[in-house]
Amino acid sequence: MKDLSMEQLTNQYFDVLKELGNIGAGNATTALAQMIDCKVDMSVPQVRLLEFQELGDIVGGDDQIMVGIYLQVGGDVDGSMMFILPKFAAAHLVNKLMCGMLGIDEETADEYVFGEMELSAIKEVGNIITGAYLNALSGLTNLKIYPSIPQVGIDMAAALLSVPAVEFGVLGDKILLIETQFSDDVDLDGYFIMIPEMESYQRILTSLGVI
Repeated sequence: MKDLSMEQLTNQYFDVLKELGNIGAGNATTALAQMIDCKVDMSVPQVRLLEFQELGDIVGGDDQIMVGIYLQVGGDVDGSMMFILPKFAAAHLVNKLMCGMLGIDEETADEYVFGEMELSAIKEVGNIITGAYLNALSGLTNLKIYPSIPQVGIDMAAALLSVPAVEFGVLGDKILLIETQFSDDVDLDGYFIMIPEMESYQRILTSLGVI
């Protein structure tokens, strides 16, 4: 099997990666709607391969307070994955999940301090959303993919993104980003960052018959 570089992925296989992103994000939206028990619409995901240092600006700036759900994946695909969203969006989802018990609205969501119960709910949201994405990838490729228990962090975007940045440093300077806007009565931006090892990219594309 010929070794791939990220540049070759950019040029030759981007459409396939984009399709994986579309299906994964669609599954995640369905799972989210079932979880919070209301209709959730989704914009067409923006799928990009980009320089890692561009990531902070795209998610709203390095100093934007975000919630990140980070997990590692193993099995036939090795690597890691992160789902990040602005803090107000996470607070809105948790409030929905807890039937409005938190009393959060658009004015107060950014200032809300998450306790253990809310962090547990965020972890569950992350579990559902990332699980739906990985199930889509597994279903398309017939590869076995096993996620780890997710870790949750609340911090400035630059600090959260430093975790995958360290892992990604051994692979190259580009990353696969899937940006999706969910909406029920509030627009929520969510970002999937997928970081398979290069060998796993090859395995994914081989299983799809692309290489």
